[in-house]
Amino acid sequence: MKQSRSQGMEIQKLTGLEPRHFADLVRASQLVFDPTGGVFGRHLHVDWSIFGLSPHIIDNLRQLGEKYQYASPHVSMEIIWVQLTPETRSWFIEHKDTLWQIEEAFPPIDED
Repeated sequence: MKQSRSQGMEIQKLTGLEPRHFADLVRASQLVFDPTGGVFGRHLHVDWSIFGLSPHIIDNLRQLGEKYQYASPHVSMEIIWVQLTPETRSWFIEHKDTLWQIEEAFPPIDED
């Protein structure tokens, strides 16, 4: 636990990313994986490039979104960080304060 905590502190110190940013990233990745929010019969085509997402980042976020599709977005930052490609990490650091815009672009999902 101490090693995990120190890794988290190191990530925060080097990147400026906080746990809330990682929760935003998990929510965004869930939407990249399934933009319909699990609504059966609904299909959406999303131009992810408007959010600055390249095909490689989209692939990485889809994998993350699939893995955490039904999970709470509050996954430990150390666990998420190691699953990100270098390109996704750079994009994440650059867009950490605007990730909420991805979630806001879609209809609300019942999180109960």
